[in-house]
Amino acid sequence: MHQKIDIHTHILPEKIPNWFDKFGYGDFITLQHHKPCCAKMMKGDKFFREIEENCWSNEARIKEMDVTAVGVQVLSTIPVLFNYWAKPAHGLESSRFFNDHLASCAAEHPSRFISIGTVPLQDVDMAIAEMERCVKELKMPGIEIGSNINQANLGDKKFDAFWQAAEELNCSIFVHPWDMMGENDMTKYWLPWLVGMPAETARAISSLIFSGVMERYPKLKFAFAHGGGSFPFTIGRIEHGFNVRPDLCAIDNAINPREYLGKFWIDSLVHDAKTLDYCLDVIGENKICCGSDYPFPLGELNPPGKLIEEHINDKALQEKLLWKNAQDWLK
Repeated sequence: MHQKIDIHTHILPEKIPNWFDKFGYGDFITLQHHKPCCAKMMKGDKFFREIEENCWSNEARIKEMDVTAVGVQVLSTIPVLFNYWAKPAHGLESSRFFNDHLASCAAEHPSRFISIGTVPLQDVDMAIAEMERCVKELKMPGIEIGSNINQANLGDKKFDAFWQAAEELNCSIFVHPWDMMGENDMTKYWLPWLVGMPAETARAISSLIFSGVMERYPKLKFAFAHGGGSFPFTIGRIEHGFNVRPDLCAIDNAINPREYLGKFWIDSLVHDAKTLDYCLDVIGENKICCGSDYPFPLGELNPPGKLIEEHINDKALQEKLLWKNAQDWLK
């Protein structure tokens, strides 16, 4: 069987500058390598999470890719490193640092890694310039962005120039939930990750549809993490709201939201066979790509694509989900 392309994996450099010391503010991430093959991610002066060397070591992840038959990983930064809250110039500096690292990974192992960049969307002009650098200089096929930018929805008019530039660059866009709405109200039980993230992705898709972004820039190639979050399961409610309250929902785009199904990609990270079947029915077999969230525990790691391989018996459909659809999304 053809090896897999995993569109949803995260990486960071082994050494990160101490931007808190340099800039004098903020929850910039640093790493404390407190024991072999392991490090603490520190958010400002607070412990965020512990990671293992497969989060920064190309060699460690290639060994695991070989064991799990993953041919290619699409590398993106960890959302906590977006740094959208930082002053624009500082966000640009950190984005450039992470993008140079991402590009170096793909350059060192071009048959195993494809990298997509990060941009400082708190300043649209800077974000466009860095996106152009990612595509033209660093030869990246796309970028990863958050589901909101400092709580501004992706459909906000201020981002229109960015979408236009992305379309002109033929830049694929991976949308990952972060900075979840209501996060501080539900810290117990890991709820921001379990239910906040799916809601964030539904928020992002709905905003891009209702605002008309997907209509005005139809060549944009969006892919959304975690199976599109809760969006596939709320499209009925969303469509019904559009129909019964057009005065609230259809004010910027008069086209039924259901018409956009099949016009964007999602990853396969849904953890449930019936959910995958439903997504195949709603989103379409040409728009779902293998995605694992490697190397984090909420992902599908043993192995990536296991649900597809074990649940989908049709070999042609398996190939679409495991690698062909990813090629279409990334050109």
